[in-house]
Amino acid sequence: MSDVRAAVMQAPRTLEVVEFPWPELEAGAVLMRVSLSGVCGTDKHTYRGETKQYAGTPHERELEYPLICGHENVGVVEAVGPGGAVDSDGRELRVGDRIVPGANVSCGACYFCLNKFPYYYCEHLVDYGNSLNCKLPPHLFGGWSEHMYLLPGTPIFRVPDELPDEVAVLTEVMAVTHGIDSARALAGTLGATPFGETVAVVGVGPLGLCHLIKARLVGAGKLIALDRFDSRLRLAEEFGASLTINVDSVDAAEREAAIREHTGGLGADIVVDCSGIPQTFPECLRIARYGGIVVEAGAFVDLGPVDVNPNSEICTKNVCVIGVGGETSTSYVPAMRLMASNLDRLPFNRIVTHRFPLEGAEEALEVAQRDGAMKVVMDPHRNGSGAE
Repeated sequence: MSDVRAAVMQAPRTLEVVEFPWPELEAGAVLMRVSLSGVCGTDKHTYRGETKQYAGTPHERELEYPLICGHENVGVVEAVGPGGAVDSDGRELRVGDRIVPGANVSCGACYFCLNKFPYYYCEHLVDYGNSLNCKLPPHLFGGWSEHMYLLPGTPIFRVPDELPDEVAVLTEVMAVTHGIDSARALAGTLGATPFGETVAVVGVGPLGLCHLIKARLVGAGKLIALDRFDSRLRLAEEFGASLTINVDSVDAAEREAAIREHTGGLGADIVVDCSGIPQTFPECLRIARYGGIVVEAGAFVDLGPVDVNPNSEICTKNVCVIGVGGETSTSYVPAMRLMASNLDRLPFNRIVTHRFPLEGAEEALEVAQRDGAMKVVMDPHRNGSGAE
């Protein structure tokens, strides 16, 4: 077998294409030929050297270089280890099956695993493209590679035939949007009618846009999008945003006033923070209505604390806060089905804006942080150096 090429992040802002030996598969492992791998906000943090994850939890860690990024993946089964492997429905996986692998592997033995909590609660979680680096064999633990090694126990999900790769690569991101479901369920227990809500999303990069899409598809009413890039706001409008606000054009007080005017003076029923920076969290509390709900889904990497007054911003305002630390394994298949059933209604094909070969990994990370880009993906088997 030939060697496997991968884009390796050797240090912050330093990537190079490296060749690794073809791996030998252990029992229960799967080798996936990578079709597309998304550039996530977490990858941008890692590229900038912002590497503390799961801060304040039993599995707090600093990422270690070198590593192969890429945990938003779609590909095809290339080989299966001795004894075979199965998908999430218990069906045997065969060479040629199109799959989306879970981004994490849980231990199955800690308190949270044994008591059926979401798998990202696991105290011994390992993450593709993050905690699993490429120092030791079989090396290939990220999607920015021609092939990816999937450990035994990795949740693996079969892709519907009608779902194209450029939409299936969004599955992990869409699976993180379970915070919308939790917020709507919680709102119902607090006396609110669980449909027609006003949902505001702060930061409509790929994660925020997927939350906005999810809110629309489950029956939200008014959709509000805030971002600093006009291209993202325009795409949010294509997916149904009724109010878009460029945060660089108006100050915080003007943003809050615009949202209250748009919601009849109330504020948003649900606010989802997907900015990836902690400074937006206090504003999310302010733009939520009295008795509203804030979903914090974008602060996965520790960038420090912010000042919050628990009296005026949470307690007396009766605001609930839901923290989302990752996707649930049970969300992958529903996310794919939801996207597949709405391909004709919504412009999912507009979300992937750039494709890069392995040689263009640094450029991909830079482009992903600029106006004009939404979801940037790596296409490991594409030749050349520039974007498509």
